[in-house]
Amino acid sequence: MITELTILPGFNKAGLKESFSEITLSAGETISIVGPTGSGKTAFITDIELLAQEDTATRRKVLVNGLVPDDEVRCNPCLKPIAMITQNTKCFADLSSEEFLRIHARARGIKNNNVIDETIELANKFTGEKIRKNSRVTVLSGGQTRSLLVADAILIGASPVILLDEIENAGIFKQEVVRIIQNTGKIIVFVTHDPVIALLTKKRIIMQNGAVKKVIIRSDLEVTAAYNLLEYDKKVSIIRERLRTGKMITKELVSASLA
Repeated sequence: MITELTILPGFNKAGLKESFSEITLSAGETISIVGPTGSGKTAFITDIELLAQEDTATRRKVLVNGLVPDDEVRCNPCLKPIAMITQNTKCFADLSSEEFLRIHARARGIKNNNVIDETIELANKFTGEKIRKNSRVTVLSGGQTRSLLVADAILIGASPVILLDEIENAGIFKQEVVRIIQNTGKIIVFVTHDPVIALLTKKRIIMQNGAVKKVIIRSDLEVTAAYNLLEYDKKVSIIRERLRTGKMITKELVSASLA
């Protein structure tokens, strides 16, 4: 069981060593990775997903519970304790959603027959257009695919570490994802440009020029700011969903103050 991951420093794009000594991510903790486009956010979570041992472009090293992970854990997909859901997720197997999930459940040795229905039900909390058991995974939208994979990682993969790359770009209900996933006891890492997600996480890792610039622990003032921003974001979400479904904007929303 993973209780913590430790990231040891590598090198930035100029070949200079990162300035931190180590970064520890603990079970039950939510972390956001923020920074400009091209600053190294995705490379950082890729190092975590690969359990890097100074063998990636950044030359970082990742320890599991303070120890170097076995090669079998790093290389065997059945044993890997990390689920990474990227921006470019695409299913190539022409299976129904039910078949796709059932194969994964069987590979994980899960015999609970209800887990398929539970996973699709959870996925549908994240996406506007519902996924059905007979929906072909090859024709799901990007948002539906990522919703399905997030639910799969939580319930079937049971991965103690989940890495999510810019979920706000997939058109899924990010607030619901954050709310549910924060209560799983897992290590959750969000790569994000979204201020709501960034402020809802307890720790922010700031990236610049391919390296960690600083690590910020969320302040009490930021907790208040996060929930104020969340209320504004909910109003924007209501407008977005009304526009998506062909409805008109109401007087209440027109007069709603976002200031």
